[in-house]
Amino acid sequence: MKINKSVAYVITVYVLTGLYSLLFLKFPYGSGTVAGALTACYMFMPFFASLLLQKVIYKEPLKDIGIVIKWSNWYFAAATIPIVLVFLTLGINLLFHGVSFDATASSYLDSMAKHFPASNAEAIKQKIEPLKAILPLIFALQAFIAGFTINGLFAFGEEAGWRGFFMNALKGKKFYTSSIIIGIVWGFWHAPIMLQGHNYPDHKVAGVFMMVIVTLLLAPLFAYAAIKAGTVLAAAIMHGVFNASSIIGLIYIKGGSDLLNGPVGLAGMISLLIANIALFLYDRFVAKEKVIA
Repeated sequence: MKINKSVAYVITVYVLTGLYSLLFLKFPYGSGTVAGALTACYMFMPFFASLLLQKVIYKEPLKDIGIVIKWSNWYFAAATIPIVLVFLTLGINLLFHGVSFDATASSYLDSMAKHFPASNAEAIKQKIEPLKAILPLIFALQAFIAGFTINGLFAFGEEAGWRGFFMNALKGKKFYTSSIIIGIVWGFWHAPIMLQGHNYPDHKVAGVFMMVIVTLLLAPLFAYAAIKAGTVLAAAIMHGVFNASSIIGLIYIKGGSDLLNGPVGLAGMISLLIANIALFLYDRFVAKEKVIA
């Protein structure tokens, strides 16, 4: 019996990721350098699934699933939009009850210091202290650069799968139908690291479902960039900048919780919803070549 390509991809990426996640039994999430490296490399499971299916099973060229090295002006939009959204997220977050603006960035500095030995924590805080007023701008520049370099590389590990093989396998479906399917599968794919506390350390189980909502909202944005650019590299850049810029949405926040704060909290979801509405309006009334049917 011939298996549908999209079904084959879901099975393959989930099995590969499940097997890979067994490594966390030996190196639990957040336990050290090795665990951190394992979490970062987790992002390459969708790429390996794509490579296995596209080249080994179906024996088709990678360019057919959007893995193409080419220039596109959409790269700049892909890198800029997440930064705009994270500042919007910060503003929305401050509207929530119990959340306030922390001009000293003390909450962020204290939380960051927890990731370093006690002997180094105070030195780190002293170095950052003079820069706290412009930290968002520094992080924005770093995020922009990271999206084209290291973060973009790791994000490509995911995008080669989600906006590569998987989206191509669903190309007969309408834009939003495809995005919803990808968003759900992509979201639950995060479950092994969500359940260990990634993104939502205080709400691990709820974090699994929160992440699904986030990926459902991100899927159309990343898909649109990839389609317009004609390569998954645009989605990888957008994904890379989104991940790298997330801290901007948290640095001046005091109060709230991991379910409310930042780009993957409720504030971020509202920001992404606004972005999706803007995307729909852009495609309907501005874009010359329509993507959303």
